[in-house]
Amino acid sequence: MKRKPIVAIVGRPNVGKSTLTNRFVGSRRSIVDDMPGVTRDRIYFDVEWQGKAFTIIDTGGIIPNDDNEIMNLIYSQAKLACEEADKIVFLVDGKDGITPVDEDIANILRQSKKPVILAVNKIDSQAQSMYVNEFYALSMGEPIGLSASHGSGGVGDLLEAITKDFEENIETEENSEIKLAIVGRPNAGKSSIVNALLGKERVIVSNVSGTTRDSIDTNLTYKEQDYIIIDTAGIRKKSKVDYGVEQFAVDRALNSIRECDIAILVLDAVEGIADQDKKIASTVMEAGKGLVIAVNKWDLIENKKSDTVSKFEKKLVNEIPFLDFVPKIYISAVTKQRITQIFDRAKEIYEQATKRVSTGLLNKVVNEAYMMNPPQTVKNKRLKILYSTQVGVQPPTFVLFANNANLLKDHYKRYIENKLREAFGFIGTPVRISVRERAEKSR
Repeated sequence: MKRKPIVAIVGRPNVGKSTLTNRFVGSRRSIVDDMPGVTRDRIYFDVEWQGKAFTIIDTGGIIPNDDNEIMNLIYSQAKLACEEADKIVFLVDGKDGITPVDEDIANILRQSKKPVILAVNKIDSQAQSMYVNEFYALSMGEPIGLSASHGSGGVGDLLEAITKDFEENIETEENSEIKLAIVGRPNAGKSSIVNALLGKERVIVSNVSGTTRDSIDTNLTYKEQDYIIIDTAGIRKKSKVDYGVEQFAVDRALNSIRECDIAILVLDAVEGIADQDKKIASTVMEAGKGLVIAVNKWDLIENKKSDTVSKFEKKLVNEIPFLDFVPKIYISAVTKQRITQIFDRAKEIYEQATKRVSTGLLNKVVNEAYMMNPPQTVKNKRLKILYSTQVGVQPPTFVLFANNANLLKDHYKRYIENKLREAFGFIGTPVRISVRERAEKSR
């Protein structure tokens, strides 16, 4: 399979890179805000234009030689994007004119030896088109004026320039990837885990809480299995989330849970499990997704003994008994200790979540469970399970046909679920059970 061409959008902060990305993608996929520095990591999206497909990288705003730690990391991420890209779109602000930072970025891009397309944004009217001419002074070729927010004709001209030498209809394989969302509270080490899994600095890592704001997708292969790793923003308590960019980021993280196959809930080994971790785990379960609990920073636990893991696991079971079927792994993103177990457990859970049980075997297990422990009568009526069938996967979903749906109480439903787990595994995945009353046979 041939790789899609990669195009990086770079420029100083607040020139409209994410707005242009959203215009290309056709939806509000990147966080857009008037605050400089909103986009921090490089974020990948697939775009198709007139039969030609390519991948766009939205990068953080570049400020060369800035003393701020985060801004320096953004600059490094943008440089990595340029190294990875086949083409670069250098986006500038037509209303601001050429700034010293624009000149510095132009010098950096010339050194990259990559094809660069100069795009002048915020040309919102015909009268403003004269602003474009000033940018010839950057010596980056013919500038293309456009309005990313309004979607003016210049956006089409830019897409034409980007794709003019791209091939049409590059064949792509059917999706066989397992989507892993790395989730948890801020500062649990999610981005460090992503970087450890990838073996390179794909995501900005900093001690500043809330560094990751977008949910970032990265493809990789491990033991011949393709994965998509989604690094998400730390999910704080709702009362502590500021409205605006952080709220968007948390919403995006929650949406990543809904879209993933398996969520990797990262816990801090030193701090232990918090109420917010339990809420995130509940969110994963409610979304019907597989779950792995990854206890990070295990290298910081001092005086470890042979029973340290078992004691910690008992504590987890006591704190979150509803997740006793979820695998727990003890890792260190810094030392990479047991880091690849994330892939091993995720693949195992994916197989469990997509497992189908034959109807005959399912009914045998349910009937035996019923005979071993019949439900109690309610007002002289007893639940009778007449027939069982599996109706879905991810999560495994079962329907019990019964004489009276109201007689299947929650505690007995949990009993049936436990018996299904004993018989078929379903490790790390929720199991859904519903009941339907069997229709009367027509005479």
